[in-house]
Amino acid sequence: MSSDDEREERELDLTSSEVVTKYKSAAEIVNKALQLVISECKPKAKIVDICEKGDSFIREQTGNMYKNVKKKIERGVAFPTCVSVNNTVCHYSPLASDESCLEEGDIVKIQAQLRGRAADVIAAANTAAEVALRLVRPGKKNKDVTEAIQKVAAAYDCKIVEGVLSHQLKQFVIDGNKVILSVANSDTRVDDAEFEENEVYAVDIVTSTGEGKPKLLDEKNTTIYKRAVDKNYHLKMKSSRFIFSEINQKFPIMPFSARALEEKRARLGLLECVNHDLLQPYPVLHEKPGDYVAHTKFTVLLMPNGSDRITSHSLQELQPTKTIDDPEIKAWLALGTKTKKKGGGKRKKAKKSGENTETTEAEPMDATANAQE
Repeated sequence: MSSDDEREERELDLTSSEVVTKYKSAAEIVNKALQLVISECKPKAKIVDICEKGDSFIREQTGNMYKNVKKKIERGVAFPTCVSVNNTVCHYSPLASDESCLEEGDIVKIQAQLRGRAADVIAAANTAAEVALRLVRPGKKNKDVTEAIQKVAAAYDCKIVEGVLSHQLKQFVIDGNKVILSVANSDTRVDDAEFEENEVYAVDIVTSTGEGKPKLLDEKNTTIYKRAVDKNYHLKMKSSRFIFSEINQKFPIMPFSARALEEKRARLGLLECVNHDLLQPYPVLHEKPGDYVAHTKFTVLLMPNGSDRITSHSLQELQPTKTIDDPEIKAWLALGTKTKKKGGGKRKKAKKSGENTETTEAEPMDATANAQE
């Protein structure tokens, strides 16, 4: 790598205050969008309407940013809004013609107090997220997080869902090289990696009261895709070429919803694009009927003063059937996420060689209280 490339790489990581500001500005929009989506989750609400409101809000808010700068700054929806209900694991963002609605008692209902197994699976996801936040820190390894979140899920008699990956983030890259595996098995493997200062991660945790081995039930339900930029093929169908040209113009890098394309023409065109690996599909996966699935995701910046979780949501009241008694899980939750200088003032030279001038700021999570949130 040349010195110019290295300088550009440094300018795009968290050593640049401008980069940190952009991450936090995007996170603020995401947090507000999530609250909007939550407010729309009511019985009889059409799922496609909720997804579209989330996407429209993000497009509007990002469109108002950096309008007066000379250099063009790419902005918009990085991943379409999805509302996956009950045993649906992920990626449910239906087309405009879909009539699916939320029903009373669906697990996406936010305001009601939850009890029993539905509360267990959400508490497992919330607690696993808190543990992951404390372990995604410089010096720790990806496998440490994988092992820990599985132990947390087991404490609630739940499973971490297989095949879910947490990725390092970079500019225009949502699936960086460093990866945290949800469940280690013979089918899915990733390289061992150590977290480093000034890195950014999207931590993705899905828990289930079922087996944690979701299935694709119908490929026709897939509506989210991402351009495979390293693949090329001369498409045969006119509709495919038209759709692919539109995708390259509107969504050259980030995932998109087929809802953004002309629906009738898109159905056939997308199929040929996927069959020849020009697009990466994000399939809608399901656990067995009657199983509950909870999904939590957040972005964390590994700053010099500690881990900074910049996306979050308010937690509803839960009454799970299990509580955290495992001492190792309690120890993880008791870890701080920040570091600070002793005395809180200017940094002073250590009087003795090797004297430590930094301490961990205590931000422990009470395991019993967390289980009730």
